[in-house]
Amino acid sequence: MTDQGDIPGKPTAASRTTLSHIMTSHDTNLLGTVHGGVIMKLVDDAAGAVAGRHSGGPAVTASMDEMVFLEPVRVGDLVHVKAQVNWTGRSSMEVGVKVLAERWNESTPAQQVGSAYLVFAAVDADGKPRPVPPVIPETDRDRRRYQEAQIRRTHRLARRRAIKELREARAAEGYED
Repeated sequence: MTDQGDIPGKPTAASRTTLSHIMTSHDTNLLGTVHGGVIMKLVDDAAGAVAGRHSGGPAVTASMDEMVFLEPVRVGDLVHVKAQVNWTGRSSMEVGVKVLAERWNESTPAQQVGSAYLVFAAVDADGKPRPVPPVIPETDRDRRRYQEAQIRRTHRLARRRAIKELREARAAEGYED
């Protein structure tokens, strides 16, 4: 297997992308606003495109962190989903996503309506992890996002470890879940 150190890095801008979509009545929930699941799918689609571009091949969603809905999205809104790779590991990538919405028939600025962080794993033809190029942060904002992504990764790993230890302790005490 190739070592990540052998793969040339890619700048953040190389895979950054924006996906835009007009929301229709087919996208609504029972309240008449756009269903959160519709927004989540757009987020996953944009993040997946970025992960595939950065890694140079297939990448699958491993987790979604901190999906935040700030404002409702309405029928007729033009939604822009902006995504970029924030951080890379050996075979995984954190992709940051910002969701903006604007009225399709107005010239007012787009408003942020959501955000999320997703972790993708690059996979080969057999579905096994494969190395990804390191991301090269280009701006102060990119460097800040890289550092924040490292903190989120540390927290994800600590949370998984703590849950595993708790479950093992409960099993040792005879509890079955």
